[in-house]
Amino acid sequence: MCGIAGIVAREPGARVDERRLARMRDALRHRGPDGSGLLVDGPVGLVHTRLAIVDVARGEQPMSNESGDVWVVFNGEIYNHADLRPGLEAAGHRYRTRCDTETIVHLYEEQGEDVVDALRGMFAFAIWDRPRQRLLLARDRLGIKPLYYRVADGELLFASEIKALLAASAERVEFNDAVLPEFLSTRFVSGEETFFRGVRKLLPGHVLTWSPGEPPRTRRYWQLPAPVPAGAAPSSRDLRARLEAAVSSHLMSDVPLGVFLSGGIDSSALAAMAARQSSEPLQTFAVGFAEAEANELPYARLVADHIGATHREVTVTPESFFEALPHALWHEDEPMAFSSSVPLFLLARLAREHVKVVLTGEGADELFLGYNRYRVTNWNARFGRPYWAAMPGAARRVIRDAVQALPAPLARVARRSFLGLEPGIRGVYHENFAVFPLHVQQRLLRRRDLLDGRDPYATQTAYFDEASGSLLDRIGRAELRSYLLELLMKQDQMSMASSIESRVPFLDDRLVEHVVAMPGDVKLPGWTTKVLLREAVRDLLPAPILTRRKMGFPVPLGDWLRGRFAPVVDEFVLGPRAAARGYFDRDALRRLVLEHGSRRVSHTDALWLLVNFEIWQRVFVDGEAPGDVMDVLAVPRAVAAPHSTDLASCAFSG
Repeated sequence: MCGIAGIVAREPGARVDERRLARMRDALRHRGPDGSGLLVDGPVGLVHTRLAIVDVARGEQPMSNESGDVWVVFNGEIYNHADLRPGLEAAGHRYRTRCDTETIVHLYEEQGEDVVDALRGMFAFAIWDRPRQRLLLARDRLGIKPLYYRVADGELLFASEIKALLAASAERVEFNDAVLPEFLSTRFVSGEETFFRGVRKLLPGHVLTWSPGEPPRTRRYWQLPAPVPAGAAPSSRDLRARLEAAVSSHLMSDVPLGVFLSGGIDSSALAAMAARQSSEPLQTFAVGFAEAEANELPYARLVADHIGATHREVTVTPESFFEALPHALWHEDEPMAFSSSVPLFLLARLAREHVKVVLTGEGADELFLGYNRYRVTNWNARFGRPYWAAMPGAARRVIRDAVQALPAPLARVARRSFLGLEPGIRGVYHENFAVFPLHVQQRLLRRRDLLDGRDPYATQTAYFDEASGSLLDRIGRAELRSYLLELLMKQDQMSMASSIESRVPFLDDRLVEHVVAMPGDVKLPGWTTKVLLREAVRDLLPAPILTRRKMGFPVPLGDWLRGRFAPVVDEFVLGPRAAARGYFDRDALRRLVLEHGSRRVSHTDALWLLVNFEIWQRVFVDGEAPGDVMDVLAVPRAVAAPHSTDLASCAFSG
């Protein structure tokens, strides 16, 4: 795991400014504290910061081929590099290291732009081909590793994080306000755009090529396989074997390795399989809260005890949460979709004291249809179809109005049912689970022009429309290209903030292709989620883990914002600096805050988006230091690190 960045000038005779490259490198130092490298080759400059995982003593980058005319900077892990090496050596290539980086450059010499087809793993890399005067950027199939780029002023810049692109320029940061409605609806921005005007993502499964004097060209090299019609029931034994193979490949490391353990079925299954394949007790790490309704630590301890792990954990207080928030946001670059980013940021700090690599359970919910919204959407569509077909539109509107007048508990449920929803994917899925549905944004946004001519669900709807299969199949595929991508960026940036490499065995390329091909009704046949996964790992886990209710990494933020930390809302939602930006109607904001404070309605997610949107403005647009952002608040500050517990000495016998 590393940081990469670079500049390519359009004019072949130009020479890249080494000082700009150095600023880009320094902005990524947290991603690679073990070493760095810089190359200037006329119109091209490449930089790299290294977190040494494999072949620790060697592997410096930028790395070249034998003749020094093809150079690469690489972030990630190629899990099949040892399998590819013998064939490349037989073709005459000479290796100087044991690093997977060297396999990439030699494979490129053989296959050119098609190098990506043979690579299995997580990666973002740039190759400068001097003889062809060509830059190649590539990103792994599911977007586990980030890669951003910008084309401006006759040059292309790329980097692992947006802050490195900003470091290369003296220009003022411009907010891409066109994405605000999508952020308010879905929590994040799908597709290529970002919160920064002119900065784009290289999408998962894509490559970009650029030669001086030519425009950039992107190509999608991989897509999710179509679902196979239901035949013989998928074998849980076969799935288990594939899971164990994925975990085995992801244990590749020359440095200490552990597991982020929530006590949910996904991370628990990974920990159990990793423990069986490890010669020493596995190291596990968990995060929790003092509030019982949000605390998963007892479940994590149960699993750690069961597998004989050396277990450590951190308890996050509201003081430590809000003090860490601006720093975590700086590392994510864009406003944070999930409040769970902050405890993950603090958990990575704890883990870094003991390991350099962690396995996480990211991706299992999208692959095996584990979220509640999947089953709610499926049942709404199933029962809503005859209702929508039989009931005229005018009658449906009368019923929707009547639903709103029901007592509060009933109204909340009925509004989310087919009785309160419009037919189609937009109604039963996008609007039903939006933080700020469009009818709410109509009242909230002062800038009404932001809602004109732009559908905040356009990208996700396009992903849904491109997919084949049942409703569940299509939603799952759309989320693998959108929602999962945001989760992966959270996982990457929060772990790399502490120089930790996180790996996601559930997103092993071959495992993904196998599971995605299964029909959705096999993975979610009724009301029980992840049926096939549960069966595949049943013998590995204690019974309470298999049957417990999914908590989804909860943060007790709603109560915090009603109590001692209400000043967070007063400052970052209702305060004068936030109001002066002119995006939101102040009366609508006051109603929102009043309803939440009085407990009439929980607006936790809405307030979370508004708070960290304003903090993002202060850090990236106003240029305020993350450590200074909270100084304006008259609330308690953390005086020490969040409480951590080392349970390594406990008698975890398994």
